[in-house]
Formats: sequence, C-alpha cells, structure tokens
Amino acid sequence: MAKIGKRVKKNIEGLDRDALHTAEAAVAAVKERANAKFDETIEISMNLGVDPRHADQMVRGVVDLPSGTGRSVRVGVFARDAKAEEAKAAGADVVGAEDLVAEVQAGNINFDRCIATPDMMPLVGRLGKVLGPRGMMPNPKVGTVTMDVKAAVEASKGGAVEFRVEKAGIVHAGIGKASFDEAAILANLKAFVAAVNKAKPSGSKGVYVKRVSLSSTMGPGFKIDTASAMAE
Repeated sequence: MAKIGKRVKKNIEGLDRDALHTAEAAVAAVKERANAKFDETIEISMNLGVDPRHADQMVRGVVDLPSGTGRSVRVGVFARDAKAEEAKAAGADVVGAEDLVAEVQAGNINFDRCIATPDMMPLVGRLGKVLGPRGMMPNPKVGTVTMDVKAAVEASKGGAVEFRVEKAGIVHAGIGKASFDEAAILANLKAFVAAVNKAKPSGSKGVYVKRVSLSSTMGPGFKIDTASAMAE
C-alpha cells in the first residue's frame, strides 16, 4: 500500500467525506486545503442522471465563467482571408487553412481550443481522429464553428469552458484557481452548474443532478448540497 504523505494526512484530518456542504462552505474548505507548491486548479464534478449512450441523453455545452479560468488558453483557428485576419487581430495563437490541417495531421497541435469557420469544416473533418479524442473538434453547438471568429476567440481567451458528459454520466471541469478569492470561485461554480442544468437533455428522467463535488488538484473533495449549488 502506498504511504500517505504528511500533507495529505493533514488535509484529510477530521474530514467527513459523506457530509454535505453549502456551496460557500465547500469553496472555503477547498481553498483552505489547497496548499501545494503551485496554484492548484479548482475542479467541479457533477454526477448526472443520464446515460450518454443514448443520443437524447447527451449533455454538452459551453459556459463563460464570470471570473475567468486563471489559465492561458492557446486558440487555433481554421479560417481563410478576411476571417483569418480577424482571428489574428482577436488574439488567436495559430491561424491557417490547408497548412494548419497538415500541421495537425503531422502531430503538431499547438493549441488548446479549436475554432473553425463553416466553410473550413470539410477540411477540418479530416482531423476527426486526431482532434476528436482530445475533445477539440469544432462544433456549432458549443460555438466553435462560427463566422464570428472574433467573438469566439475572445470568449475562449476570456474564460469559456466546454463541458461534455462522460460514459459514467459525469461532467467535470476546472473552474478557476486556488489563488482566486472565494467570491470569484463561487461565481464560477454557480455559472457552471447553471449551464449544465440548462443543458438538461429531453431524454433525462428522474433526478438530473445527483451529486456535486468540489476539489483542488491535490486536495480532498467536498460534496455540495445540490440545492445550494443551484441556488441563485
């Protein structure tokens, strides 16, 4: 059995893993225990009452976090001519057409988020096996296939976070950094939960949001009362 370090022991000391906390209390507790030597990411996990194997129970969307993500996002844009220039002016890190497709096919992916204009999708579609498993394939449902590349790039740079339910019915994402103040983390948490709640699919029956928990990269998780998480 792996030996538990002193820092981990201190973090879980006196912790009741089954206790439910208000969103505010959970944020405070996570921040208090985020004591690694780097700025830990604050992570939310939501267990949903869906089976994503069925098309009418898929949960997917994007949310603009009001406090930002606290991380630098490299944005790649597939566009030509005026739209390519628009993307560059908006701050895109990588912009191209056939040349960018060739780079990605060669394994050179120098971006974290991918945007494309609709006319580029026949080309970008060839990259499905590369970008798809990484969750980076442009999709009109989350605003990454669009003619308004300026707004899409600015949203990606400013705090837009995509979410997609996994096979086990879980949605998780980073919603900030431990260095954020509690109010900023709480605002992001509420915005994320509201977005997932709004994305409830038609095929979901019974309880939709089953459990919500919050943790930091190296810290323990805290269960949040779902009503508190969804309260305005």
